Amino acid sequence: MENPIDPDKVAENPHLLPYAHTVGGAVIKPIDRGRIKGLSLTSMYDQSEIQLDQIREQINLLASQARAIKARVLVSEQIYQADMSFKPVIGHVYHLYQRSNGSFVLSMVAPGEWGNNAPFDFIASVKLMADHTWEITEGDAEKIIQQNS
Repeated sequence: MENPIDPDKVAENPHLLPYAHTVGGAVIKPIDRGRIKGLSLTSMYDQSEIQLDQIREQINLLASQARAIKARVLVSEQIYQADMSFKPVIGHVYHLYQRSNGSFVLSMVAPGEWGNNAPFDFIASVKLMADHTWEITEGDAEKIIQQNS
């Protein structure tokens, strides 16, 4: 019996064809390499930008923390130059005043405890921290720092 299909129309190795060789075969589409590369590059740039934004946020946070520490050191320097007639205790709140001549005084007396005749201008309430720096709990750090400049 002779094969009715023309031998020129039959593939010897159909599994190597770049297209489906039967009606029920899988659809094979050519790859658009430029599009794949473009999408990959876009994704890479997006992810890199997200990571760089996270690093920028961390840098800003660290810079902010550094400024706060520097301000606390400047405030602490000025407080240690103030007149005080007692030994401050860590964790206690004290009150910083300024005399009319511009010098500072650290006192245990709160602004409300002077009555109507406070002898000095109130600048800030400050707390001695464990690292022996001072933290402002009430008042204006700028007034203290300006004297240090």
